[in-house]
Amino acid sequence: MTRCVVVTGSASGIGEALVRLLREQGDEVIGVDRDVADVQADLSTGDGRDRAVSGVAERSAGRVDAVVACAGVSHPEPVTVSTNYFGVVRLLEGLRPLLAAAPRPRAAVVGSISGTQPVDPGVVEACLQDDEPAALERARAVAERGAGHELYSSSKSALAQWVRRAAVSPEWAGAGVPLNAVAPGVVLSPMTAPLLADEEWRQVVEEAVPMPLHGFAEPVVIARALRWLVSEDNTHMAGQVIYVDGGAEATLRGPQTF
Repeated sequence: MTRCVVVTGSASGIGEALVRLLREQGDEVIGVDRDVADVQADLSTGDGRDRAVSGVAERSAGRVDAVVACAGVSHPEPVTVSTNYFGVVRLLEGLRPLLAAAPRPRAAVVGSISGTQPVDPGVVEACLQDDEPAALERARAVAERGAGHELYSSSKSALAQWVRRAAVSPEWAGAGVPLNAVAPGVVLSPMTAPLLADEEWRQVVEEAVPMPLHGFAEPVVIARALRWLVSEDNTHMAGQVIYVDGGAEATLRGPQTF
């Protein structure tokens, strides 16, 4: 039976690679992105999230077998928090009723190795309190003091914590919906291309995210892990953050963290 899978960030990078893999195996895919997609929506805004949910509901005829949230940005500005955290959480919550209508629903999100790096505690806490105005106000203050680089890691840290908390709740595990995350290391995508093109910054990235196994990853590497997480084969994995990072997390945090 053909499955219906929703993929956000479907126009580029990991999302685009995942769409290709899913369609090759015969799945119906509804892509969500800002510009070129089946459903065009900006997940950094409330209106955009509503548009995404209603657009998916219309195209799917009310039943979705899996959702994979790949969309994300890395700007040193509040939009990173509104997209990477609230855009993902609101979309998943909005599509949960459609997942509940499927016989074997699955959900996954794209986190990041950055979620283990320094964060702004105020941004993370406001996210986990589900207070978007407070999170964005704090994010603006962080950016104004010149620490905008912490917003990406803060958004991804908060998202990983939300996944672990929500995955075991009655709304997700209790409803039979495995919810997990894949946390990539450095991915060769449009998001990282400008940074890696500069030799000096490339060295900084290599030191910050050491990847002893095969180095930087192509988007399809992450897409393959996501494909398995939302497949029917995954019946019991829930609340896990899977580091597909060439060994970066194990290198940086050591064997005591597991």
